[in-house]
Amino acid sequence: MNDDVRNIVLGVVAAGISASLGWLARTYLWKRKLRRKQAFFGLPENSESLLVVNRDPATAEPAVHRFDVFALLELSALIKDCGAHIQMVTQDTAQQGFGERTEFCVGGPASNRRMAAHLSSLLPGVRVNVEGEPGPDRGAFQVGSERYRMEPGHSEYVLLARLTAGERREARPVFLFCGQRAITNQAATRYLARNHERLARKHGNASFVLLLKVVNSQAYGPDVVELVADVTRAALAPLPAAEASRPSHRAS
Repeated sequence: MNDDVRNIVLGVVAAGISASLGWLARTYLWKRKLRRKQAFFGLPENSESLLVVNRDPATAEPAVHRFDVFALLELSALIKDCGAHIQMVTQDTAQQGFGERTEFCVGGPASNRRMAAHLSSLLPGVRVNVEGEPGPDRGAFQVGSERYRMEPGHSEYVLLARLTAGERREARPVFLFCGQRAITNQAATRYLARNHERLARKHGNASFVLLLKVVNSQAYGPDVVELVADVTRAALAPLPAAEASRPSHRAS
């Protein structure tokens, strides 16, 4: 074997080794990224998850608003990416506890009784005005002592929460997407899909509650979202006595 042939063989071997190492490195990084995603969502491979569907409050029929359908599609893609399975149930048939399976609950308490139960038991510092009469406080959020009114189509709010109950380390989280309108529910699911890595770095697997603002949805749809505040502490704490004594607009 002359020098030219030996150099060619050595070059091919070196290229093969380099390609193999690159593939192994990419595979390792991809698997590590997937494991972090699965841990954040509480969705290990082949695990079960619960997707709770609300109803469209504008109709008497058991229908789902189209923006809520888009939100469910966003969540379904996240769940499938983790290699988990989905059970979809309607808000009036989800009669089970939480912590055994990761749950994604979509819709405000006026359209989702499951959400109303979660707000009551998991977020004692949150009230939602569910009265149907028109007025400036219709659909308003109260978190602690702060109130957030919506201007339909211009500025609307949604709560995005990741909550775990109890002290069990293996307990699965509950994700809440509680918006003032259906388009805000989709905005929250899209925000989670785009920012879950950053949220996982900041919060780890701990509970958090974020207040998001959807800006000019009549022009931009669910795409322009601002983080108003991390309201975890206020949402998890009982309302102050002065606020609790006011007439309640909370769903039950």
